[in-house]
Amino acid sequence: FSFNGLPQGKFILLMSYPDYADYVETFTLDAAHPSHEFGSINMRLKAKILQEVMIKGQVTAIKIKGDTTEFNAKAYVIQPNDKVEDLLKQLPGIQVDKDGKITANGQAVNKVLVDGEEFFGDDPTLVTKNLRADMVDKVQLYDKKSDQAAFTGIDDGQKTRTLNIKLKEDKKSGIFGKEVAGIGTNGYYEGQLIFNRFKAKEKYSAYATVANDGKTGLGFQDNSNLGAANNVQINDNGSITISAYSSNDLDSYSGTYDGRGQPLARTGGVHYDTKWNGDKESINTNYKLGSIEVNGLTTTTTQQSLPTGQINRNSSQTFDNYAFRQKLDAIYQVKLDTSANLKIAADGTIKNFRVRDNYLSQSTDSIGSLINRQSRNITNNGDQQVFNASALYTKKFNKPRRTFSWNVSEAYNSNQTKGYLISETDFYTAGVQDSVQNVNQYKTNNTVSSVLNSNMTYTEPLSKTFSIAVNYGLGINNSTQDRKSFDQSAPGKYDIFNKAYSNNYKFNQLTNQAGAILNYSYKNKIIFNFGTKVSDVNFKQVDEYTGIVYKRDFINWLPQAMFQYKPSQQKAVTFNYSGSNTQPNIDQIQPVLVNTDPLYITVGNANLKPSFSNNFNVNYNSYKVLSGSNVYLYGNYSFITDAIVNNTTTNVASGKTTTQYVNLSNKSPYNYSVYFSKGYKISPIDMYIGLNLNTYGNISYSYINGELNRSKTYTYGALLQLSKYVAKKYSFYTNAGPQYTINEFSLQQQSNNNAAGFRTFGSGSYYLPAKFIISSDINYNYTARTQAFAAQYKTIWNASISKTFLKEDKLRLLLGVNDLLNQNINFNRSISGSNITQTTTNGIKRYFLFSVSWDFTKFGTIPAKK
Repeated sequence: FSFNGLPQGKFILLMSYPDYADYVETFTLDAAHPSHEFGSINMRLKAKILQEVMIKGQVTAIKIKGDTTEFNAKAYVIQPNDKVEDLLKQLPGIQVDKDGKITANGQAVNKVLVDGEEFFGDDPTLVTKNLRADMVDKVQLYDKKSDQAAFTGIDDGQKTRTLNIKLKEDKKSGIFGKEVAGIGTNGYYEGQLIFNRFKAKEKYSAYATVANDGKTGLGFQDNSNLGAANNVQINDNGSITISAYSSNDLDSYSGTYDGRGQPLARTGGVHYDTKWNGDKESINTNYKLGSIEVNGLTTTTTQQSLPTGQINRNSSQTFDNYAFRQKLDAIYQVKLDTSANLKIAADGTIKNFRVRDNYLSQSTDSIGSLINRQSRNITNNGDQQVFNASALYTKKFNKPRRTFSWNVSEAYNSNQTKGYLISETDFYTAGVQDSVQNVNQYKTNNTVSSVLNSNMTYTEPLSKTFSIAVNYGLGINNSTQDRKSFDQSAPGKYDIFNKAYSNNYKFNQLTNQAGAILNYSYKNKIIFNFGTKVSDVNFKQVDEYTGIVYKRDFINWLPQAMFQYKPSQQKAVTFNYSGSNTQPNIDQIQPVLVNTDPLYITVGNANLKPSFSNNFNVNYNSYKVLSGSNVYLYGNYSFITDAIVNNTTTNVASGKTTTQYVNLSNKSPYNYSVYFSKGYKISPIDMYIGLNLNTYGNISYSYINGELNRSKTYTYGALLQLSKYVAKKYSFYTNAGPQYTINEFSLQQQSNNNAAGFRTFGSGSYYLPAKFIISSDINYNYTARTQAFAAQYKTIWNASISKTFLKEDKLRLLLGVNDLLNQNINFNRSISGSNITQTTTNGIKRYFLFSVSWDFTKFGTIPAKK
């Protein structure tokens, strides 16, 4: 071919021919080179080129889908017989502590689902410690919305941080489980049996545990889901709840173990769920029972700052608590037709508990002179019955995004507690005893609450991008609280009714709530909504002893707004705002006289106004596929106007403190938290490195002996993480970093309770020949001394050596040591009002344990249903 008459310049020659690869060459024509000869050109067959191509793929570890972060289990190393908990420990931003409690990007995970369904109800650890890691296809992390919000697509502010474990298709039919038996020194032992049978759309599971070495089998979430009942409080939406954490002369026990003391636990449960009728109907049910006994010793040191000085209090508490609980729950769902669904849920709980608490304390002034000395003995027994039921009806109409939903729920809670309070308080002047106050009473407390709530929501599309949701809610609450105290007429005979410390109240409340939320959505990249709810609350309290009726009518506002921007599949940012009224509770307005501790008295204030809280938070999540790097940012800020604060008066001579609640008109308490994490894989050595930065703090106010005190607490921390997994060779994970806490009181600015700290955690395993594995983990915490408290050091070092047998290492023999350095003690330092408090509680210390475990599996033998 010849091309003539071309001007000077730069050119590209492109040649193509069927079945041959294109040929491309650039050339230049100028005065020095007026022509260009290509000569013979050799073109290559496409088939020959393809034979020489090698394509390598890499599994995408993380995907971001809206507000859901999805981890691909194939991208992580899984050892034989690993459980879901072992997989979670490898996922960026997720931590699992020794008790199985899960945090994701600094926030607690309260629910773990299996293929979107609950598994053993409210106990996440029964998923993470039960299911095998090799069954997992994906792990999804998201904030689970309420059923109504998930259906309408419009956020109602109710969210639960959730992990969803998606199973592989070939692991949905089979049998698997585990047996463990262990015996140790100092009388420690443990036993566990877990059995699962998955058959296509059916799941059967059962477990039983017994242990006195801290493996309680009672999930860390049980207490909050059970809900004890001892006092009545008005919530920000106008509803009333029963709470065990207010002033009460009868201690209760929740039935959980948090590492403090020595436990003995026995637990068991069964689970069943299935779908039928072409997946139109499903049921999910669980039965769990368990008992736990915990005894131990707690010592407490408190420094109380006053305008004229300080009061120092040292106390000790020996406790022996027991609880037994049974719970049955079920969820039934049915697709009524192609556009309507019905979900019915119910659960019932029976709980019995016993409390044995003994307290000893003494208070001194700033120069060490004795102010008071006290001993208290509390013995209680209680029975509780809880029943909850709900029904949710959802309907989609022919017009897209036009929906209707109706949720009705009933909550019944009955608590009966009875026990004895025996206390002696000695008061001193100039170190010499001048008076004594004794209490010896038998007490009963019967509380019943019945709450009926109904909420209807209707959504209507206004355009392709706009829609509106309107709702109406009705709440009816009827509660009673009957509290009686009896003095002795003779030793052991309590038959003198004490009216001063007895009361009988009835509470009736009617709440009407209406609201509207406007929602904007653009191509699933931008979502924005805002609106408000308004509650009209009518409250009536009747004193059955005096006939006095106390009524309140008030309006609550609950504004909210949300903005989400998702520029790509791997990146999302979300802003949220919510506001709410907080009504003063019964103890703050018209408290019941309680004499549990004669050194602390509360006085009511009927003139209290509601406070208003404003809450802002932001989430940012980004993941880069090629580099494997991820960035997460969470921030929260909230402040309160007309805050309800303590107005305390402390008698320096006697150490007695009287508290009344008042509104703070000229200051706004606030709190904040910021969490940032960044991590990525170092490709050449296949190691994950991450950096976590966090800070949180608050400013609070209180009146102390007539003067306004500002309490300031700020904490700053950093953690550097390193981890690496090499199959059948070794694995390790470590983090370490400093922390610094600032504690200040404006009334005692000369006091310095600021403290530095350092924390580190490391764990690792190394594979030896002949299937031996050595493993170890170490947890070190240091908190520096302050003017009030001595420095605290704690190093918990555990280690083990194990050997596996049989195919797939299903049989394991293990010799382990807990707390090798024998330093385990529970330590906590906190600030509240004008008090800085430090507590220490004994825990499980050094022991050796020999255990045998057998994992059994049999997958793919049960045919799946079509």
